Amino acid sequence: MTKKKHLTQRQQQRISDNADKRLRQHKSKMVESVDDAAFAPAENGLIISRFGQHADVEASDGQIVRCNMRRSIASLVTGDNVMWRRALQPTGGIDGVIDAVEPRTSVLLRPDFYDGLKPVAANIDLMIIVSAILPALSLNIIDRYLVAAEITGIKPLLVINKIDLLPVEEQQVIAAKLALYQNLGYDFLMVSANTNEGMSELLTYIQSGTSIFVGQSGVGKSSLMNTLMPGLEVQTQDVSANSGLGQHTTTVSRLYHLAEGGKLIDSPGIREFALWHLTAEEVTRGFNEFIPWLGRCKFRDCKHISDPGCAVQHAVEIGEISTERYDSYLKILASMAQDKPNHF
Repeated sequence: MTKKKHLTQRQQQRISDNADKRLRQHKSKMVESVDDAAFAPAENGLIISRFGQHADVEASDGQIVRCNMRRSIASLVTGDNVMWRRALQPTGGIDGVIDAVEPRTSVLLRPDFYDGLKPVAANIDLMIIVSAILPALSLNIIDRYLVAAEITGIKPLLVINKIDLLPVEEQQVIAAKLALYQNLGYDFLMVSANTNEGMSELLTYIQSGTSIFVGQSGVGKSSLMNTLMPGLEVQTQDVSANSGLGQHTTTVSRLYHLAEGGKLIDSPGIREFALWHLTAEEVTRGFNEFIPWLGRCKFRDCKHISDPGCAVQHAVEIGEISTERYDSYLKILASMAQDKPNHF
């Protein structure tokens, strides 16, 4: 009589785990079978806005449908192209389910101190970096967004809003400062949502493809939306009189269709656009005028700060790189070193 072989504790655990796995797979197939019967066939859609575990999907016929998203979907943002199915019997205001996200052509990310990297929007063709003379015009904030644009491969457009608050002489001073960026290949516009100055020019940039408004709170992104799309009535709010800082009016990113063509995403304003998620090397390449000088430094691991034989510092000294942009670069690197959270 053959002696019965005793299984080790590890073998017993493996058998138990495999049995549990088969049971989960069986239950999953049963759920999918029930699921398939509850929904119409899959169709293409566009994410208009995201709210927690729900999202508004624009169907091919233009209808906006509130949907749940599958737990298997790791990331979903405004601008995503998705596969979704309509519920045959909608319940609780939910009319469908999002099954999958199509590959993205681009995605704009911003680091959040508590939540890590947060995607803002996807499949963007033009990043409209909105600034204003109130709060005070910050070229460093512009430079941060330009780094993000360069790294993600999204074309940037600089827009200075609220110029009606400045006399002509001071507008010329602002234009002179922005000429620096024009020399680097970046377009800029000076506009006013109140007087419509520059708005027709802005419209020519956004009437094709998908554009997104980004910028600090209080620079007037929602006011620009209302001017570009009369009747939209996006909520607006003034800059805080106490702090001088902008106040959030847009709380989630949302995509709109322009009557002239093109899609426009309004994103929530922030008080500081951080670049913690990038390496120092990526930030360096985000300054496009630095690139011709990279690889010419005396030392391969040059930090371009105080290293001897640095080609970038030499370019600053001979006027090939502006002092203003180089100082802004140093400021960004310093902020990354000081404020980087543990999860970055």
